[in-house]
Amino acid sequence: MNNLSLDSQICAHKSSLDLFAKKFTNDLEDANDLVQDTMIKAIRYAGMYKEGTNLRGWLYTIMKNTFINSYKKTSRKNSIMDTSEELSSAQLKQSASNNLGENKFMMEDINKAMKGLQPEYAIPFLRYFEGYKYHEIADELQIPIGTVKTRIFMARQALKSNLKMYAQEYRKSA
Repeated sequence: MNNLSLDSQICAHKSSLDLFAKKFTNDLEDANDLVQDTMIKAIRYAGMYKEGTNLRGWLYTIMKNTFINSYKKTSRKNSIMDTSEELSSAQLKQSASNNLGENKFMMEDINKAMKGLQPEYAIPFLRYFEGYKYHEIADELQIPIGTVKTRIFMARQALKSNLKMYAQEYRKSA
């Protein structure tokens, strides 16, 4: 496959990348930046794409890794704070209502919940989340497709149980 063909296929996935990015960031501008960074990296590293594999899954993996790296960089930047600074009540209220702070805690809880999953459940779930189809996951892991579906279901149930506080907050705000 030539680079021009791959570039056009990457661009064809832009709308699905937009939706995926919005789920990560919960902010339109950040989502647009994430999609742009993802597409640039995908085009730059097009030579690493293995023809015949799941292009969307490859793009989702690039996006996920880009988001995680950006999150880690932001976390480090935010953790360096002058201890002599005093926060006023107004600053605390503004900080508490800031989505970035909420998202940080939510992502930490999601990461903890994911790390709590046994690898036999986490791996199929992550592959599915990255856009792979059941049969692709089954082929990769060399297990029956029914087992893949069961493990993904069990992983979802465990995550729902571990993250039910967010579901309750979401229902209250909706």
